[in-house]
Amino acid sequence: MKVLGFRYVDVSEKSDEMVDFFQHKLGLENSWSDTEDYRGGIFKAGGSWLEFWHKNECMNALTMLQIVVDEADEFASFAKEQGVEVHGPIEEHGEKIYSLQAPNGMPITIISTIQT
Repeated sequence: MKVLGFRYVDVSEKSDEMVDFFQHKLGLENSWSDTEDYRGGIFKAGGSWLEFWHKNECMNALTMLQIVVDEADEFASFAKEQGVEVHGPIEEHGEKIYSLQAPNGMPITIISTIQT
């Protein structure tokens, strides 16, 4: 059971300002190209990255943390053994995903790539 990285995800009305800040003010490379459905930015560093998305009818406003691991099932089992309420898994976009909540109410997901 190994943590490979973290993803900080923010969906809001201020996504354009956040992308501009990280891309132009801090000089980080935005690896996302806007599409008709999704405006935003992805800023990668090693196994971690920041994601900023514009709130729309498909994406509700939220801030969440995604923990990228080598094996989501193992990580979720460990969390459950510690008394954490864990939901899932679901499988989407080639990833296995479990969800839980931090003590402050922030949504957290545990994610691993589905091995084929």
